[in-house]
Amino acid sequence: MNYLFGVIGGQQTGPQPTGAETVQRLCDRVASSTLLEDRRDAVRALKSLSKKYRSEVGTKAMDHLIHILQTDSSDTEILGYALDTLYNIVCNDEEEEQDDSEEENQQKQEDDIGVQFTEKFIQEPENITLLLTLLEEFDFHVRWPGVKLLTALLKNQCAQVQGIILVSPMGVSRLMDLLADSREVIRNDGLLLLQQLTKGNAAIQKIVAFENAFERLLDIITEEGSSDGGIVVEDCLLLLLNLLKNNSSNQNFFKEGSYIQRMKPWFEVGDDNSGWSAQKVTNLHLMLQLVRVMVSPVNSPGATASCQKAMFQCGLLQQLCTILMATGVPADILTETINTVSEVIRGSEVNQDYFASVNAPSNPPRPAIVVLLMSMVNERQPFVLRCAVLYCFQCFLYKNHKGQGEIVATLLPSTIDANSISAGQLLCGGLFSADSLSNWCAAVALAHALQDNLTQKEQLLRVQLATSLGKPPVSLLQQCTNILSQGDKLSRRGSRVQTKVGLLMLLCTWICNCPIAVMHFLHNQDNVPFLTGQISENLGEDERLVQGLCALLLGICIYYNDNSLENYTKEKLKQLIEKRIGKENFVEKLGFITKHELYSRAAQKPQPAFSTPEHMMFDHEFTKLVKELEGVITKAVLKSSEEEKKEEEVKKTLEQHDSIVTQYKELIREQDSQINELKEQMASLTTQNEKLQNTVTQQLSQIQQHKDQYNVLKLKLGKDNQQTGNNAEGTHVNGLQSEMLSQLREQIEELRRQNQLLQTQLTEKDNVITSLKAEGIPSGEGSTSNNTEMLKEMELLKAQLQSQTAEISQLQTERQELLKRSETMAAVQVTGEDSGYLEKISELEGRLSTQNAETQKLKGEVKTLLESKESMEKDLASATSSVAILQAEKSKLQQDVQESKKEQDDLLMLLADQDQKILSLKQRLKDLGETIEDEDDLDSKDQFDDDDDDDEEDEGEEDCDE
Repeated sequence: MNYLFGVIGGQQTGPQPTGAETVQRLCDRVASSTLLEDRRDAVRALKSLSKKYRSEVGTKAMDHLIHILQTDSSDTEILGYALDTLYNIVCNDEEEEQDDSEEENQQKQEDDIGVQFTEKFIQEPENITLLLTLLEEFDFHVRWPGVKLLTALLKNQCAQVQGIILVSPMGVSRLMDLLADSREVIRNDGLLLLQQLTKGNAAIQKIVAFENAFERLLDIITEEGSSDGGIVVEDCLLLLLNLLKNNSSNQNFFKEGSYIQRMKPWFEVGDDNSGWSAQKVTNLHLMLQLVRVMVSPVNSPGATASCQKAMFQCGLLQQLCTILMATGVPADILTETINTVSEVIRGSEVNQDYFASVNAPSNPPRPAIVVLLMSMVNERQPFVLRCAVLYCFQCFLYKNHKGQGEIVATLLPSTIDANSISAGQLLCGGLFSADSLSNWCAAVALAHALQDNLTQKEQLLRVQLATSLGKPPVSLLQQCTNILSQGDKLSRRGSRVQTKVGLLMLLCTWICNCPIAVMHFLHNQDNVPFLTGQISENLGEDERLVQGLCALLLGICIYYNDNSLENYTKEKLKQLIEKRIGKENFVEKLGFITKHELYSRAAQKPQPAFSTPEHMMFDHEFTKLVKELEGVITKAVLKSSEEEKKEEEVKKTLEQHDSIVTQYKELIREQDSQINELKEQMASLTTQNEKLQNTVTQQLSQIQQHKDQYNVLKLKLGKDNQQTGNNAEGTHVNGLQSEMLSQLREQIEELRRQNQLLQTQLTEKDNVITSLKAEGIPSGEGSTSNNTEMLKEMELLKAQLQSQTAEISQLQTERQELLKRSETMAAVQVTGEDSGYLEKISELEGRLSTQNAETQKLKGEVKTLLESKESMEKDLASATSSVAILQAEKSKLQQDVQESKKEQDDLLMLLADQDQKILSLKQRLKDLGETIEDEDDLDSKDQFDDDDDDDEEDEGEEDCDE
């Protein structure tokens, strides 16, 4: 202890040990001391020496300190000292400012030392796992230095530490618990730790997001005062940017969690916007960047569109437009707000329509678009602000044909209002002003009003400009070409290459894919000589870009030329190029565009991002146009007239073949539709047949019910007759009745058996019909034989039913005779016997009358059965006719199918002949030196008529001539 006291602060006489010796002795004490107090004092001493003797402590004591973390985890004080010491070893922060170059070099060396010690510490992944375990300790003296140490390790070796934490069980979840710590120091340092942890690692970003990070961070931002908050709000926003930028999964989770709606209160600004603090400007700038991350053009179109929709529905876009039109907003916030609004409305029709309706709070009110364009063409406005306004205008017109039409309409003579300033007037004013940057911005903005919109290109040709008093007005197209061709005026107006580039981009966009505009351009006799003169001259490095654009403009005049002007047809323009410029030289000058450095920069992203005004040369959409046209223009210029004629002939032949194939395809489609209609008719008939079968089945069941009722009544009648036969007075009568009734019963049983047989046959017939429906009317002779058998069965069934009807009629006749005999016998018995038997005879007569009533009832039921039988016969006849109709339809369908197969075989033969002829034509083109590209979109089954023998003979004669 005396030694430690002397090391820490006591005074000793004699030679003082060096720092390295002191560190070594302290390390020995940490390793050898058995008492916890001794080890704690030694570690405290190492901590005090770790900043001054950083290298020595890191080299000699790191292993001992890690061992302390492993073994003395129960003592929070020694853990805190060890963690602080390790932090001092690996940390590269320098408290004092470095003024001299020597001190800067020393700082660089110290940074390298920190990286080396970090690599040594993470050589054992268990060290990071141990550190994550210590962060669960709630004690402030352990958790805080642990957070700082892990943050320093991430700064020095981010990727390696991220990988260890990612595979560590619950590693990220432990770090997320830091945001819930009630101590602000730990929570704030936890934010810094998570910032480092989430840099460039999408897997960790997803885990952090799904650990409810968005909810916690937004709560902290709200608690700290949103945009008026301090540095903590800035740290939260930086962490949110890390989680959302270039991470589509987290962006979708953020949107689905309705967190976009919680961003709206951030942008609520008051009327008094003076005196914004630097921290508020920083916070609001980051908030705007967060909105832009959600709707960035680099995101997938679907995700961007859904976020744009959510921002409009929750009122976020309206809030941003309020800031846009507010006064007193700092310039950098206003610029970033314009860029944010630009991307929120880009490609969204609803948002673009809303932005078009926004008015500035002026008297009289002016549209926001007009106010922004006034800033763009004003050379006194900051450069970044003018770029932002241009980007906003481009996004407003992106895929917005309605907005393009409204802008062009402000230039047309019928819609010009002399009492107000319109967007078209501002663009024209900027296009012909003395400021070259305004010229370029106005030209690009006007080009976006014409992008992919043939109607507006033609409408803009109607625009007339008044040049000076006493002179007739000239068209806008003519004025643009006049400024380009009159070099002396350009010099007086202070125009530079930037103005020429802007006007040439406008003209290329304007006449591209618009033959009418090409005709108007070529109608001016000075335009073509000017272009050829510019291309053929040997100009300086700055003018090479202008030469390339002139070549592109002349190439568009050739490619989209409809040969309506006799002096400037495609062939004459190509001859002019070959005579005055040279085809190879023309192609070389055309290549100057894509080889330019500024072209590559502009092609990267839609937003105009230029360091200086001089670098504003290319527009992003124009780079797409150049990429699309360069190849086709080169091919069109290098082709000779004979090659073009041959290619046109081949195209015409192919078009004829295509038309023939199209006709055959239409014929096949018609046949397919007819077959489908027939199938539908067959299905309808099958359904009707099923309904009829169901009706027959129901009627048969009703007949069976009536028969059962009839049998029951017969049985009752037989019982009554047996009881009557027990009387002695009516023995003879009862004997006759019993005999007749037994005969009737036998006949009824016979009829019942026959009825069951008929039911079995009907069931078999139903099964046959069901199988026919399942198989869908089979074709061939088997189907005919089956139908014939079915008809025979139905005829047999009809005969059996008729036989049954006859038997029932005979039964009724016999029953009536039995009744008559019974009445006669009863009369004889009454006259021959004594009056004593009158009562019994009366009783017998009552029974006979009852029997007669039941007999009448049975007659009515028999009549009903007969009617049911007749109805069933009609249904059977109808079913027979339906089967015949289906058989006829089946035969017709079979015939149609055979004809279709025959026609298809003929078509296959024609296709084979056509393929052979196309191959021969392609071979001829190859022999002539023409490069033939594979056209996968052509139908591989193109067909010819077999009667093209005369065409083949003519082609053979042409081959001989060539």
